[in-house]
Amino acid sequence: MPKQHFAHIETWVFDLDNTLYCPSVRLFDQIEVKMTEYVMQTLKVGRDEADRLRDHYWRDHGTTLAGLMREHDMEPHDYLVAVHDISFDALTPDPDLRARILALPGRRIVYTNGSAPYAERVIEKRGLSGVFDAVYGVEHAQFRPKPERAAFDAVFACDGVTPSRAAMFEDDARNLAAPHAMGMRTVHVAPNPVDAGHIHHHTDDLSGFLAKII
Repeated sequence: MPKQHFAHIETWVFDLDNTLYCPSVRLFDQIEVKMTEYVMQTLKVGRDEADRLRDHYWRDHGTTLAGLMREHDMEPHDYLVAVHDISFDALTPDPDLRARILALPGRRIVYTNGSAPYAERVIEKRGLSGVFDAVYGVEHAQFRPKPERAAFDAVFACDGVTPSRAAMFEDDARNLAAPHAMGMRTVHVAPNPVDAGHIHHHTDDLSGFLAKII
């Protein structure tokens, strides 16, 4: 992996779920159960209908939360607390990942469609506390979700990110389209590669990838 592709980078932006930990941990499975239950209880529908609605919200609005807010005028705070009330026991510290992120020159931030308090819990359990200069959740984007360009604009303006000198690491390929359009270097972190023009690099091993570009 040519190091020169990242020689100009001064801000490193990391997604959280299935990016800073391996998808095999299946932490997000717990959140999906909580989201389905929340839809069932809030909209008074059965599980099958809740799953159908969640798929619709994800496709049309980017996240379940965005769909609930836009189609049902739902208040987001209770939702974020409820769906992130999960067990973090499956997460373990990763000293190698910690060392490699710390070795990146410049500013290091986390930006997730989850909430910042939830992100802090994940970061702590992964042994990454103190590694990042800032942690941003969906609340910092006025509850607009990735992949919306306006969400990235809001968070990057808050942090002072210069997109042309920044890189984005993300497991959801959709969420790399806007960063690419903004001029960022994009890295898809997932088990299977996606053939898309807005993805510069793919890896199924974030720590190993960082070791090659440090």
